[in-house]
Amino acid sequence: MVEALAVASGKGGTGKTTSTMALGMALADRYDVTVVDADTGMANLLFHAGLADVETTLHDVLVEGGAPVEAATYERFGMSVVPCGTSLAAFEAADPDRLRNVVSELAADTDILLLDSPATLGSKSAVLPIVLADRVVIVLNPTVPSISDGLKVQEYALSYGSEIAGTVFNRARGDISDVREKAERYFEGPTLATVPESDAVQAARSAGVPILAHAPETPAAEAFRTAADGLSPTDGDSATVAERFRNVVIPDPL
Repeated sequence: MVEALAVASGKGGTGKTTSTMALGMALADRYDVTVVDADTGMANLLFHAGLADVETTLHDVLVEGGAPVEAATYERFGMSVVPCGTSLAAFEAADPDRLRNVVSELAADTDILLLDSPATLGSKSAVLPIVLADRVVIVLNPTVPSISDGLKVQEYALSYGSEIAGTVFNRARGDISDVREKAERYFEGPTLATVPESDAVQAARSAGVPILAHAPETPAAEAFRTAADGLSPTDGDSATVAERFRNVVIPDPL
């Protein structure tokens, strides 16, 4: 059993990486989970996972003759985490095409691959995680611009055969039921959860741990667990999934 889920938003500031780590930790209670920071240009996941000081990252794997992916894989909070570095030079040296083989290798030894996707759709490296994924979780803020950007992610995903696992409304203040109802008319898949704005989320990031580890009893943490409950993986064959990843054609961005 293996399934690749991209976590995407279409814009920065939605809490996409926070959501990726929280969903991963919640799912790790039941499945083998591997989280990959596929945002090779604006990496952020290493700070959320307490991995800011590691020597080997995904950038080192994505260069010709680079390190094996095992060297960039770290066990954190019950998950396998593959962080990406923050060096501009390393980003420029990395070949996004190689991400296909990385994901293919990881698919052979996990139940769920969570791909933390770039915040925009402006380059081939940015759209590749969405194309690689079986399904996409779209993280939204309850604002018109965020919903508009999320719809662009959905359009792109569906056009390349990736399904929509659902949406997560993050950083919500007060009652957003009207916004949710309107958004549900346009998005495929269910609304997985509404995550309230929380000071504990920022505190968790500062501490370098997911919200579920830092403040597991908060409403935000409970909402992420609710979202994870709606993401039972499909029963995919790892060899078939790996072959698909190796042979995927990288599309041009929108």
